[in-house]
Amino acid sequence: MTGGAAHADSLGDLLGPREIALGEALRGGATGSSAIGMNPAGLGLNRELVFEGGYGYRASDSASLVGVSACDSTSPMPGCFFYDYAGSNPDLDGMTMSRRTHVAGMSLSRAFTSRVLIGASIKYFRFDSSMPMEVKTSGVNWDLGMTLRMTDMVNLGLTGYNLFGTESTQFPRAIGGGVMARPAPSLGVSFDMRWRLDGAEQAARYGGGLEYFLTTNNGQSGYPLRGGALHDNSTGATYMSAGIGLANIKWGLDLGARKQVSNGDELTIMASMRFFGPREASPALE
Repeated sequence: MTGGAAHADSLGDLLGPREIALGEALRGGATGSSAIGMNPAGLGLNRELVFEGGYGYRASDSASLVGVSACDSTSPMPGCFFYDYAGSNPDLDGMTMSRRTHVAGMSLSRAFTSRVLIGASIKYFRFDSSMPMEVKTSGVNWDLGMTLRMTDMVNLGLTGYNLFGTESTQFPRAIGGGVMARPAPSLGVSFDMRWRLDGAEQAARYGGGLEYFLTTNNGQSGYPLRGGALHDNSTGATYMSAGIGLANIKWGLDLGARKQVSNGDELTIMASMRFFGPREASPALE
């Protein structure tokens, strides 16, 4: 997702509404399906069973972004199964072309101590394109992540993407890091950076966001309110984002949107639905 035109890129195409609403700043506190694309180590930050399905639309290249997942973090080794699809129809000199990306895989997390969690994702991908100079590829790649629970209020996250496996332009190597702080139980503040290591676009992408959870019904339900900003040094593109949700003990709905405000006019809108199984309290810090 760049300034002049949208490109097939797993680092951005596989994110959900919560991630884009917060300026992609969730590596220090990603849980559930958000951990798949941000930091698999975060699966161990809570205790829940959740099934999620989502859909997004990007107007600049008529892209449809679909994701489904099943995540269980109630076991000693939390994990997710997931499938993502990104299909777009970019315009090239008046001709409508096509790109299709399928990704399926599994993420796992393990707590070594109450403050140190590590995680990994293995994913099979297949990329097809009618665009000139884009090669059809398929293969397997690995992500690795770590989350450090510095205090009761502050987490640090570090992730490496596509570190091992099949080389592909659409699945570039990258590293990302971020911090998430919760100065109050209902307020989260985060800031992240990501460095792409392969290809011509090797500059940093950094963003930050705020999330406020407005509780109702004696804390049994509520409305998460999100806002963020994102900048990409490689393209000079700046984005503003926002999101809202509805959550209770059985299900949750999330909406997120991102608008490019400099060096382009890309607009992405995403929504997802979550269904929760029995929940447990998050593990206590020592």
